[in-house]
Amino acid sequence: MIYYKTEEEIDLVRKSSLLVASTHAEIAQRIKPGINTLYLDKIAEEFIRDNGGIPAFKGYSGFPNTLCVSPNEQVVHGIPNKIDLEDGDILSVDCGVLMNGYYGDSAFTYPVGSISFELEKLLRITKESLYRGISKAIAGNTIGDIGNAIQCYVEDNGYSVVREMVGHGLGEKLHESPEVPNYGIQGAGIKLKEGLVIAIEPMINMGKKEVMQHSDGWTITTLDNKPSAHFEHTIVVRDGRADILSSFEEIEKKLNG
Repeated sequence: MIYYKTEEEIDLVRKSSLLVASTHAEIAQRIKPGINTLYLDKIAEEFIRDNGGIPAFKGYSGFPNTLCVSPNEQVVHGIPNKIDLEDGDILSVDCGVLMNGYYGDSAFTYPVGSISFELEKLLRITKESLYRGISKAIAGNTIGDIGNAIQCYVEDNGYSVVREMVGHGLGEKLHESPEVPNYGIQGAGIKLKEGLVIAIEPMINMGKKEVMQHSDGWTITTLDNKPSAHFEHTIVVRDGRADILSSFEEIEKKLNG
């Protein structure tokens, strides 16, 4: 069942999503060589609770923390730990918030210190692919149009799209119908209608598309151990142009000094 949102519900998702954005900005300035992801997780949880939210991921299906933190070859669902980040790493951070009964969800992949040109390009193409997908999230298009736009752009640049994890609807639940793959065929899948709130989240590998799950039951890594990047926005389908409910603006201000 697909639940289309009223304007009041969309505003509540926007508020939750903007708290996610502010949480990202709060940790963005702290991501540097020598810090560990458990420290970032503590900062994020305190910030969310201090601002009236509840960490959406903590306890979700047994996940132990506030953030999913996935460095380098980890694709998604990495568990925060005490291992220090190193100069040249990249770090995907996925964060969710529950506030006023509605969820927000967004991810951003950060450079740690100075990263290589190759990694800079991976991050740039992955983020650009997200916006390519969002540009197709308009009333009258289909789910396949979103995935096709992402897939074509990514593969044209020599990267691969993870198949096993996809975007999703959200609202009163963190994961609602429909699934939103980052690959697909133009015109395929459900037709998009105004009021559909979805999280679009390309997970893009520098090497091959295949991934594996680790014994912790959560961490997903690339099968060839090459780096992966992940960016995510929560959006609402509109007539003519998608409305982005989350934001990277605060994050990018912090990263740019």
